[in-house]
Amino acid sequence: MHDPLLGQRTMHTDAGTASRHNVRVIDRLTTRQLNRAILARQLLLERADYSAERVLQHLVGMQSQAPLAPYVGLWTRVVDFRADELSALMIERRAVRASLMRATIHLVTAADFLQLWPVLEPVSERGLWTGSPFGRRVPRGMVNDLLAFVRDLLREAPRTRVELRRLIGQRWPNLDADAMAYAAQYLLPIVQVTPRGVWGQSKAPTWADAEAWIGDRVSTGATVDDLVLRYLGAFGPASVQDVQVWSGLTRLGEVADRLGPRVRRFRSEDGRVLLDGPDAPRPSADTPAPIRFLPEYDNLLLSHADRSRVVPEQRIVPLWPGNGGNRGTVLVDGFWRANWGIVPDGGQARLDIEAFQPLPRRQAAALAAEGHRLLAFAAASPAGDIRISVS
Repeated sequence: MHDPLLGQRTMHTDAGTASRHNVRVIDRLTTRQLNRAILARQLLLERADYSAERVLQHLVGMQSQAPLAPYVGLWTRVVDFRADELSALMIERRAVRASLMRATIHLVTAADFLQLWPVLEPVSERGLWTGSPFGRRVPRGMVNDLLAFVRDLLREAPRTRVELRRLIGQRWPNLDADAMAYAAQYLLPIVQVTPRGVWGQSKAPTWADAEAWIGDRVSTGATVDDLVLRYLGAFGPASVQDVQVWSGLTRLGEVADRLGPRVRRFRSEDGRVLLDGPDAPRPSADTPAPIRFLPEYDNLLLSHADRSRVVPEQRIVPLWPGNGGNRGTVLVDGFWRANWGIVPDGGQARLDIEAFQPLPRRQAAALAAEGHRLLAFAAASPAGDIRISVS
């Protein structure tokens, strides 16, 4: 099968090299070219015949505050994806849900968590001390004692935040146990344990020490440079500001300068400098883009400072409550043009699709066909009707 990550490429190079290798010189990338590039990186131009684990690794994880959302995200990207494949990865502790990029919950491979936590730890620290109300209620001088205490508790057994708050309150009765429990969650390498995040199951958020749960040590082998290059592989071409929005890290301009010839530089239509891997796929702007259903919180919509490559008209990305798997957004011709939701309807599951504007008949037919496939995958009840409306 064709490998979508090795798809059609357009390389930015000098005219002499272009002539010798029959490639086209590009100094400026249009919004539509950026759209097709990220669709290719995100496995949304063509479903990939990859394992779920390989896709998680390629995407540098999937946003997972809604714990079931990644199942729909993998279904829309992977040939013949089955929910039990991802469930098995989590039960076997080869994939974990933990706070990483932007200090938000992501589903990543266990190996990636151990590599990425040291690189992204400053994001969590900054989130606690400058962006959270809890940091102001935790005495800085006792943080080391707090972390040692909580680390031992979580190595002994997974625990909920309520349990941590109770045990911390017993140990330091005169301090704010709630704030201290949150602080430990920000500052320690911990993961949420199964069955939370397993398809068809549920559990209150329960945390464990990452090394104890995974059975391996946190590594210091990865660098910020490595993280930036991996981001470009999944989300590029992109600006320094884009990488910072996705990761939560700052001062990445220094990293971009340091990467030198390991990246190519382009300009967007509005003149921003964009970085990309020299050999990364950059399909032509007229490459067909199929209908794709995305889950809520999909990183495709949230991982750039400038979202115009996928989000038209500066539309605000909704962040729906719930466990995920039954609401999301729809790409039509590569851009976010509709929302979807699965709702009960007389003992069946109905798919409601709300388009932002009337769709041509061919697109509406393709939308309905893909919607039937989504219902067959995601609905807990027998699949029923599909209703398409225009907002």
